[in-house]
Amino acid sequence: MKIVILSRNKKLYSTRRLVEAGQERGHEMRVVDHQRCYMNIASHKPAVHYRGEVLEDVDAVIPRIGASITFYGTAVLRQFEMMGVYPLNESVAISRSRDKLRSLQLLSRKGVGLPITGFAHSPDDTQDLLSIAGGAPVVIKLLEGTQGIGVVLAETRKAAESVIEAFRGLNANFLVQEFISESAGSDIRCLVVGDKVVAAMQRQGKEGEFRSNLHRGGTSKLIRITPEERATAIRSAKIMGLNVAGVDIIRSNHGPVVLEVNSSPGLEGIERTTEKDVAGMIISHIEKNAKKGNTRTRGKG
Repeated sequence: MKIVILSRNKKLYSTRRLVEAGQERGHEMRVVDHQRCYMNIASHKPAVHYRGEVLEDVDAVIPRIGASITFYGTAVLRQFEMMGVYPLNESVAISRSRDKLRSLQLLSRKGVGLPITGFAHSPDDTQDLLSIAGGAPVVIKLLEGTQGIGVVLAETRKAAESVIEAFRGLNANFLVQEFISESAGSDIRCLVVGDKVVAAMQRQGKEGEFRSNLHRGGTSKLIRITPEERATAIRSAKIMGLNVAGVDIIRSNHGPVVLEVNSSPGLEGIERTTEKDVAGMIISHIEKNAKKGNTRTRGKG
């Protein structure tokens, strides 16, 4: 098969591993910088152009689209979908998961366990907003933040009011969530491929840090997840419409709660911690499902 990886940097661990895994199985792998792609929108025959050539006869596309360029990246992916190319994750599903508010609303509607969450832009009553989340301590998140950036733990009501005031001054949308103290700065990353959790690790924030992101100096270790956690991760990915997802779960006193569903999960931490060939499993999923036109949206929405 001819498989295109939409990635801005072919040297990134995840991109390199996907290329290696595909080549080991005899596929033609090509890394394409989606920001340098351009499209003829009005054409009767949809096409994606890249550095002066038309990308033709592509069987599957693996989107590794950064959060800051979701809009253009999903536009390029949508063009591939209109050409009948199989997308590992569809454009609509990626857009859905990148919108923190929309994703939480969808998960909530389906009864998935979530932290108690309030959403605001310029609240008239900060006290009432904080009371929605159960009062201090609370976690306040910028809607557009990634990798733990734009996430603040406000341990007192006064601190929470100050952070909300600052975010209001930025003219930003933000979430206010209950702080689940029993998690002690740890969460579980479940890597879902298809309808299975193929790998899972526990991430622990460094001392004094409530965010467990490995990018922020957190550590990881192998963990055995419960059947309920496994089912929650698979269900969350399915609700988002994602074939491959990193589902972040916290163990709370009332069961597993989902923090986030990531449509472009990094492979380095999970592969090194679990010693599993996750990239190979992703390529295997593509081999089983990459049929022309096998996309639910076909570029719609």
